[in-house]
Amino acid sequence: MSGSIFGKNFQISTWGESHGKALGVVIDGCPAGLPLCEDDIQIDLDKRKPGKSPFSTPRKEDDRVEILSGVFEGKTTGTPISLIVHTTNQRSYDYSEIAQSYRPGHADYSYDQKYGFRDYRGGGRSSGRETTARVAAGAVAKKVLKELGVNILTYTLSIGDIQIDNSKFDANEIYNNFLAMPDAEAAEKAAAFLTKIKDEENSAGGIVECIVTGLPSGVGEPVFEKLDAMLGKAIFSIGAVKGVEFGSGFKASAMSGFEHNDFYQMDENYQITKLTNHAGGIVGGISDGFPIVLRASFKPTPSIHKAQNTVNKKGEDIEIQIEGRHDPIIVPRAVIVVEAMAALTLVDYLLQRIFSRMDLIKKALL
Repeated sequence: MSGSIFGKNFQISTWGESHGKALGVVIDGCPAGLPLCEDDIQIDLDKRKPGKSPFSTPRKEDDRVEILSGVFEGKTTGTPISLIVHTTNQRSYDYSEIAQSYRPGHADYSYDQKYGFRDYRGGGRSSGRETTARVAAGAVAKKVLKELGVNILTYTLSIGDIQIDNSKFDANEIYNNFLAMPDAEAAEKAAAFLTKIKDEENSAGGIVECIVTGLPSGVGEPVFEKLDAMLGKAIFSIGAVKGVEFGSGFKASAMSGFEHNDFYQMDENYQITKLTNHAGGIVGGISDGFPIVLRASFKPTPSIHKAQNTVNKKGEDIEIQIEGRHDPIIVPRAVIVVEAMAALTLVDYLLQRIFSRMDLIKKALL
């Protein structure tokens, strides 16, 4: 099994390589009657595609999506939806020199050990370009969520040691700058930092924050398939992610129970509310109806032009300089990927929630 299938009720299967003819995804389980067209999906693909920023790879790809099946007269039919994105700008010769060596920070060595050979053209299946298919599927999932009143806001929280100032938070600013930061001043500082890093032939990492609102309580499973566990799995499946946290996250380890517990109270409408949200909207693996807050930590781009030490297939110590077109930072283009994986998980679990109670089953069927 190649691990290319994700989800149970809303299931996706992605395929394709970095320098192959195309990438794509098959979505099974999307309800019939959802208004859907290629433009709906293209909006998100345009946020991910390369060549739009001085801080992304100069590789130019239109990343135009085509719906092959599952949509008729502008609405989903309930049958599998097949999406394809053709690759138009391969330069595989950029990678010919590293065919016999292992790039530090890449999956070259581990793929060789698993399969006995590897597609060295941009990393093949391990390339970040694989996320094109996820974003396409995530756009469909987000349309389902929108119909149900669930919204996801995702953005760059930090780059290197430069973090946004929440007092200057402006959601409209997220896609007004190249770095997807909701703080114009922080984005300006981060741009200067990245320019310096790029001139040094190096790269940087950062953190993406994702906030989900409108999700009802009661979503998730209580033991092995907790909602936070499955969201964590989804986000960790993104190649460059090295850490995921919810709510107060790792800071919780330095807090007391009294500090970390979210105290309940009744509001003016006699509804339960919380004074804080250290839990990040998930308690016992199940959503509590408050905003889900998750953060994903991304490592620096491993493809850097600076000379590095490595070994080749002959077992010789060598020095390598990676050629080709690469991002000095992954984070801004990964924002929409995090959003897509969160959306895919939430739709899957919202559909599953229907089967958890008799009253919900009756409501769905009658």
